[in-house]
Amino acid sequence: MKKLFVILLSLLLCLSLAACAKKVETKTVEGSADGYGGKITAKVTLEGDKITGLELSGDSETPAIGGEALKTIQEKIVEAGTYEIDGVAGATWTSNGVFNAIKNALGLNENTEDVSDKEAVSASGLKQGIGVVSTPRLGPGKDEAGNPVYSFNEVVAYVLTDAEGKIVDLECDILEIITPNHDGQHDNFIAGWIGQTYAYDKAHDGKTITELTESEETWTKEVSSWNTKRQLGTNYKMNSGTWEQEMDIYEKFFKGMTKDEILAAEANLFSDVNGRPLNGKSDKEADVTKAEGLTDDQKAQIDALTGATMSVNDAHGDIIAAIVKAMDNQEAITSDAEIANIGLGVEAVYRLGPGKDDKDTPVYSINITFAGVALDAEDKIVEATCDILEIITPNHGGAHDNIFTGWPGNSYNIDLDFDEKVDEVATQTEDSFVAQISAFNTKRDLGSNYKMNSGTWAQEMDIYEEFFKGKTVDELKNIEATLFSDVNGRPLNGKSTKDEDIKKAEGLSADQKAMIDSFAGATMSVNDAHGNIMSAIYLAISNAK
Repeated sequence: MKKLFVILLSLLLCLSLAACAKKVETKTVEGSADGYGGKITAKVTLEGDKITGLELSGDSETPAIGGEALKTIQEKIVEAGTYEIDGVAGATWTSNGVFNAIKNALGLNENTEDVSDKEAVSASGLKQGIGVVSTPRLGPGKDEAGNPVYSFNEVVAYVLTDAEGKIVDLECDILEIITPNHDGQHDNFIAGWIGQTYAYDKAHDGKTITELTESEETWTKEVSSWNTKRQLGTNYKMNSGTWEQEMDIYEKFFKGMTKDEILAAEANLFSDVNGRPLNGKSDKEADVTKAEGLTDDQKAQIDALTGATMSVNDAHGDIIAAIVKAMDNQEAITSDAEIANIGLGVEAVYRLGPGKDDKDTPVYSINITFAGVALDAEDKIVEATCDILEIITPNHGGAHDNIFTGWPGNSYNIDLDFDEKVDEVATQTEDSFVAQISAFNTKRDLGSNYKMNSGTWAQEMDIYEEFFKGKTVDELKNIEATLFSDVNGRPLNGKSTKDEDIKKAEGLSADQKAMIDSFAGATMSVNDAHGNIMSAIYLAISNAK
């Protein structure tokens, strides 16, 4: 009996020691990440690898959606003991913010693409092109007072292809312009041209509808503040990420494809109803039927698009058409340098003019400059291409103008026969709005119909683009400051009679004069109300990746 007691005592002692040896460490860590409206903070209590306690805070989340989601997801995570659970339906951004805040607390970083071993590609045999496509939108919906919301989207794509016509790299962006009654805080809005009026949601709350009558002060301020969807960053959210993040997924998907393969992908893998991927989430009969006909290879292709939910072709912008147009517009890259990065820049400027019509009503215009650049490893320009979309009031007498009468319901003088005399006051309808936006052409599109002093706009732009090659952004900024007029942004080629230009030209060195001679034939401005070409180039370089 005594012997048995000793054995039991020894066994209990061993079990006690084993329990002590396996005692789990308890600790509390904190982290944060972006949610829908701002920062979400997570205070995580761990016992070993198990989450046993969680405190979440996110004061900027919408109370009815994000706020409730925080409570729900907090309970789910503690119950499961891990953050690897499904998010809350309808609150994707808040859910992802919680998961990322916990990862941040645990010292876990999102997987990032390793660019350390990436190599530049030889420019030999490569082509580059830029494409711009304008898309009108009757919507989204109406404001609280019943006034329709209208918008149009300017899609731009810059594409690099190899000798076989396959995409080596591409960048896409969209500038969305919308009526001021839409409640988006970061909208690019105008009520129309100066003097025109439209319903206005000044508080961005979807409720307080007043009226905005454009003055020179409001209109110039609004146009100057426009941002593309990429520039908006986290302020332009989609279902599963930002617009920029979803676009990056599409860009990666299109790499290695020819134009025909891209068009085939659009026809086979995307909805004919709304241009979104056939990922099984649509309940529309046409989408369900089309998805049922997909092959296993096509389903695998769609799986590669996980995380991208937006349309590649709808009223928000025809991304496919812009990419295809860029490929159609391509020209050979003549340099043998290696290309390490490409970038895309968009810059909008307003113009108070040119002048007035014969009824003394002012002419106004907006010029949107698009620039694509290919850079070497030292951020010197290997190749650059630029284009401009000029949108103008219908009282200007140009036969090839991109006229915009205003939003549906707005009116403006119109010169119907392009004789520089007003024929009538035109009132914009939904049909005329759609027709005007759909007919927009860039200055490159216009070709010989857009003439300058010494050639077409495209020919003069080609001269500048050739001059930009081999230069860094700092060199270009110095060149702009020294070789061009401070009055109108034109070359100091001795043709100006303005005192400021004459004085500045007298200070040029022989080398600087020789540089100006190298782009003889280019007389247009690189920075004025017709378009800020240099700013778009600088943006493209800074955006390069």
